[in-house]
Amino acid sequence: METTEKPVWFVLLLVIVGGFAGLLMGQAIGIGLASLIYSGDILSAMLNPRDENLRVPLLIVQATTSLGGFLIAPYFIWNAMRKKGLAYFNLKVLNPAFILLIFGIVFSFVVVDSIIIEWNQNIHFPDFLKSFEQWARAKEDQLADLTKMLTNFSSPAEFAIAFLVVAIFAGTCEEFFFRGIIQTEFFKGTNNIHVAIWGTAFLFSAIHAQFFGFVPRMLLGGLFGYLYFWSGNLLVPIVAHIFNNGFSLIMIYLFQLKIITTDFDSPQAAPISLIIPSLIVAIALLYFFKKRFSPSNTSIS
Repeated sequence: METTEKPVWFVLLLVIVGGFAGLLMGQAIGIGLASLIYSGDILSAMLNPRDENLRVPLLIVQATTSLGGFLIAPYFIWNAMRKKGLAYFNLKVLNPAFILLIFGIVFSFVVVDSIIIEWNQNIHFPDFLKSFEQWARAKEDQLADLTKMLTNFSSPAEFAIAFLVVAIFAGTCEEFFFRGIIQTEFFKGTNNIHVAIWGTAFLFSAIHAQFFGFVPRMLLGGLFGYLYFWSGNLLVPIVAHIFNNGFSLIMIYLFQLKIITTDFDSPQAAPISLIIPSLIVAIALLYFFKKRFSPSNTSIS
């Protein structure tokens, strides 16, 4: 018996609603697990997270929230609708040389993106949008304080837990959701890969709710989208995302240990003498990467 394929809008709606439900369920499970190792009232503490002892419990909540909202619930709903398993994402193991190529692309791109980060951080709105600017800035400062608390590591063990959650879990789960599912469905619905990539990148940045980092994060999402489309292997953007998050964490920790003197948590742009050669390197590596794959290799084409 022939079955009718579900429309793109219907699948996207179910995936997004299911993802939201997964976020709530994952958060509830995380709070339950975190309460086992936190002596105080964890719900009250989470409303104003300044207690250093809350760092690991919050990372646990973040891990279960990511798994539930960006991976488990969306994947099972999408799989039920499309009847496609993990093999669809072409998760082929990457060789070390190829991983180094991905690292080179992301690193050079991040250096160039730093000038966009500085610009976006210092953007100002016209007078009639001042109230929005004040709200967005307050939200940005609140999230920045939370990030600083979570990354002010008191031991190598805390750093290892943060790396697992912020780099590996977040990189894997978010790429499954955004590039693996959302970008695939957008492409299916629009038949235009550029619309699919940038539409997904827009959502990827918007969901982080940080307006003063919106543009550079969207550009990063666009990079991940093209890496997936060109390679057809979802492990490529996953590795790129893990490297981006992990490298930032490593640099922050090295700065805290006073091993390096550059604060990578600062929104200040890299010097132009570094940005220009990084731009040239990024373009060259992306050109090589794209040429490395033919359109027939892309599982979403």
